[in-house]
This record gives sequence, C-alpha cells and structure tokens, in this order.
Amino acid sequence: MAPYESDDSTETVQADDEGRAERRRKAARYVVPVAVVGVAAATIGLVPALADSGDPDLPKISAQELIDKIAKSDVQQLSGTVKISTDLGLPDLGGLENSLMSGAGQGGGGDSSADPTAKLTELATGTHTLRVAADGPEKQKVSLLESGAEYSLIHNGTDVWGYDSKSNEVYHSTGADSGKDQHETPATPKDFADKVLKSVDDTTSVKVDGTAQVAGRDAYRLVIKPKQSGTTVGAISIAVDAKTGTPLKFTLTPSSGGAAVVDAGYTQVSFAKPAASAFDFTPPKGAKVTEGDKADRAGGSDRHGDSGDSGKGTGTPGKGAPKGLEKDGFDVLGKGWNSIAVLDSGSKGGLPTGSGSASGKAGDLSGFLGSLGDPVSGKFGKGTVFSTRLINALITDDGKVYVGAVDKAALVKAANAG
Repeated sequence: MAPYESDDSTETVQADDEGRAERRRKAARYVVPVAVVGVAAATIGLVPALADSGDPDLPKISAQELIDKIAKSDVQQLSGTVKISTDLGLPDLGGLENSLMSGAGQGGGGDSSADPTAKLTELATGTHTLRVAADGPEKQKVSLLESGAEYSLIHNGTDVWGYDSKSNEVYHSTGADSGKDQHETPATPKDFADKVLKSVDDTTSVKVDGTAQVAGRDAYRLVIKPKQSGTTVGAISIAVDAKTGTPLKFTLTPSSGGAAVVDAGYTQVSFAKPAASAFDFTPPKGAKVTEGDKADRAGGSDRHGDSGDSGKGTGTPGKGAPKGLEKDGFDVLGKGWNSIAVLDSGSKGGLPTGSGSASGKAGDLSGFLGSLGDPVSGKFGKGTVFSTRLINALITDDGKVYVGAVDKAALVKAANAG
C-alpha cells in the first residue's frame, strides 16, 4: 500500500516501481476527461450531499486505520438517495457543452437516448439527484431523476438495462456486454473515493480531520491533499461511515479556492436488503429497444473485440490507433497529482475545423474553439490552452494534446519537454 501521512504519524513507506507506475496510470484515469473533443474538459460527474449539523464524539482513529477500514468494508446491500453537484467552471455555451460531452462519452447504442455511456455523462455538469440500490455484485440500480422524467440503469445478473422514460427508449446488453467495466461512470461517494485512494502515493498527505454526520449517520472525515505545487486540486474530503467504513460523502475543492468542483454524498441511506423487485425490468409497451452488441457492431466499435479495425471505436486501441494510444490509451508524464496524459491525434493544424465547405466555413469551428482558450507558445511551437476549475488541456498546432489536473504553466512545461 502506498504511504500515507496520518494525524499521528509521518512515516513514509516506499512503494515498488511497478506499483507506483500503476497508481500513476490510475491517477491519470481519474483526472483525464472521458474524451478530448476540442474544448477538452469533460470530467465524470460527481456528487453533493448535505451533511447534518453536529460533530459526533467518536473513538480516535488514525488515517491508516481509517483507510484500512474503507478497504475492508464489505457492504453488499444498500439503498438511498444521492445528490450530485459539479461546478467545473465551463463557459456558458447555451447547452452546447452538454451535447459535446454527450457525444464524447458515447460508446455503443447508436442514437439511443437510453445508452448509459452517453446518458450518464450528464452528471458532468449541474446538480442532479440519484436513487441508488445494490444487492451484491450482480444487482445494482441507479436512477437519475429529471423534471417529469427518470432515467434508470439496472444491472441484474447478465443483463444491463437502460431506460429513458422521457423518450420511452430502452438500451439492453447481455453477457460480456454487461460487464462492470462497460459503464464505469461513478454514481456514489464510494466510487469516487475508491478512484482517489488508489491513486494516493508519497506525493499526498492524508489525515483524519474530525467527525461529521451525513444522512443521519456518524462519520469520520478523511482529508487528502496534494503535497505538490502546480496541481489544480486543493483538497479532497471523504466522510466515512464509522460503523461500516462506507464513504458517505465526497467533496473536491480546487486549489484556486471557492465552491467545490465536486460535492458528492447521500442525503438518505439504508444498509438493509432492497426488495428484489427493485432490480426487475421489462420494456414498457411500445418502447424502442436497442440491443447494445448489435449497435456496437453496426458502428464498427471494437469494445468487445469483434471488429476487424481495433484502432476505431471506444475500445482498447490497437493497430491503426494514433501514436501514444497503443497501450493504455495515452502516455503519462509526471508523477502523482502532476500527472499529465499525452495523446497524439496524428493530425496537424491543432484545433478541429469541422468538415469544411466551399463557402469558406471550414475554419468556423476552429475559430469558435480558439475563442474559448488562451494561445500559448514555447519550444514545442504554438497551441491553445482550455481551462476549467479542475481539468486543463493544451492542444498544440502539431496535433498533440496534454491533459491533466494541473495549471497552464505545467502543461506548457510538459509540452516543451515532450
């Protein structure tokens, strides 16, 4: 396990090189957007919960002991309501930003509004309410409550169902398609906490900072802070249920200060066994049903390894993939919180220009995207930096993309070194 700085010990344990490299890759996966689509900042949505007033009197516990408690937590059954709020500081594009992120996250499912890969990217902006339920590794349900409508993602055995009540559309996948890795969008504080704790190393300070009450339950507050400068992450606070070790609340604040970028937690939670009927689903009469595996094959995706061109689609890139995407999808520069993902699009000219036309509108998209970023230059040449309160990206004129939870200076430095 990676070293931690606790409230009563500053002992440092050095991890082996292989373990450290793996944590860097996971850290990069956490801070890197689902896809880079020009404006380059579509992080996975996270969640705000309202903590109850009062600090419960709990036995003292060290940071290492609390982390061990989280790791040993084996809650198989729960249900509750989660509030999610994300404030990345994206520019107001009149709704265009939602379309961009939806398109970036789209995998299979064609144009189905019930495709979970696209639908759950809506959590990347604004405030949302979710109802969640779980009964072991084979049964989970997440429902996104909308105005006058509801979207549900249900995993029951080998079946995954996505249902959009607004459009009355259904997305269905089975067998290999229903694997957990297919729909990795976090939906609970535990999802977010797991991603962060797996990436913690000797560049991180971890302390227990008092107690709290969340959704009526006593909890310890674990605070994680980068030791490095240059990162946009200020601190991460995780409220951990004192009895079960389950993360109940997750809050990420930026180094620039102000409101949280991500605030995630339960407003109501129960650890009783949910009713079996909660995971039952039958497509409503008249609903349009899209079978995920068929949509993937029609779209040429290699997500399940059944396409001849593994350099296309949303699966693991292979032959024909852009430079730097052959293994993990990107190269990683730097360490810990200063990790920067590097992608080579293989195309020159920097910002995407769209399909173009004889009317001279080929550069309209490039001009629009350029107006949202800051021009920069260095040894690498010229490029544009797109900034949010958490994720920043540099797109160079030679087609390279540098993305990370780091400031503009760090991106330029990385590009110069690269």
